[in-house]
Amino acid sequence: MSDLTFPALPYAQWVETKETLHLFLQIIGKIRLKAHPKQNHWWHVTLYPAARGLTTGRIPYQGGGFQIDFDMLDHLVLISRNDGRVESFPAAGKTVAAFYKSVFEAMERLELGVAIKAVPYENKSTIPFAEDEEHKIYDRDAVTRFWRALCSIASVFERFRGEFAGKQTPVHLYWHSFDLVSTRFSGRAAPLENARTQSDREAYSHEVISVGFWPGDDTFPEAAFYGYAYPEPEGLSQTSLSPDAAFWAEKNGGALAVLKYEDMRQAADPEAALLAFLQSVYMGAAAKAGWKTTDYAHAYADRT
Repeated sequence: MSDLTFPALPYAQWVETKETLHLFLQIIGKIRLKAHPKQNHWWHVTLYPAARGLTTGRIPYQGGGFQIDFDMLDHLVLISRNDGRVESFPAAGKTVAAFYKSVFEAMERLELGVAIKAVPYENKSTIPFAEDEEHKIYDRDAVTRFWRALCSIASVFERFRGEFAGKQTPVHLYWHSFDLVSTRFSGRAAPLENARTQSDREAYSHEVISVGFWPGDDTFPEAAFYGYAYPEPEGLSQTSLSPDAAFWAEKNGGALAVLKYEDMRQAADPEAALLAFLQSVYMGAAAKAGWKTTDYAHAYADRT
């Protein structure tokens, strides 16, 4: 397996770096959350895979716009305004507090007056960003390996996304939970009962089948792909999954399809194995939920 496509991501070897990177991305993500006009299902808060790392994409600001890019190859943060001004600084070697200071000093030099609630969101760390001298481990090679994996995974997700003609999300990264996601909608309303937050209520206002990738956490310490349906149809966990290494697990009382990243890597054709997983989640969940899959099938014209 080429290290440029799906490199190994042994959780124990980069968990401290992952936690630091996660907090760095929360700072950037919160700027997008605060500055970008609201979109349905909270799509305005996400980050996007780019050619060298992750980006906020263009954020409208005072008749113009700005963008923040996290370069995971040279390990730089670049903040650009559409008037040509650019500020940058290295990410490696910084504590979360120093990273936060560097971001907002650069924002001030660019005359970008965006204030955020400067504490982690749904993270095991509760230290305010400006006071966090604890999280500072940043292994450049580990971050680059993660990026190379994320880039390859995003490409497969885009292929999967291209097969669906209905409403769906972009392939985007939720910085609060640190997962890359692609979600399909049936179009049928399904308001979430007993929603814990307003964001949950708006995110789950309609039927969805969602797939994603996350690098692991303390409860599941290895990288993996997942899939689920909301509302969960009866018998979902009895549907078959591909490839053979995929399985159903329980998460928060519901059924979660799982394919471990390493099992995908070891397949004879990793991309085909991942596509098979994504497709099996969708087809199984759609059948149980009564989606008319033929209505959502994308009929491609000859591109020659």
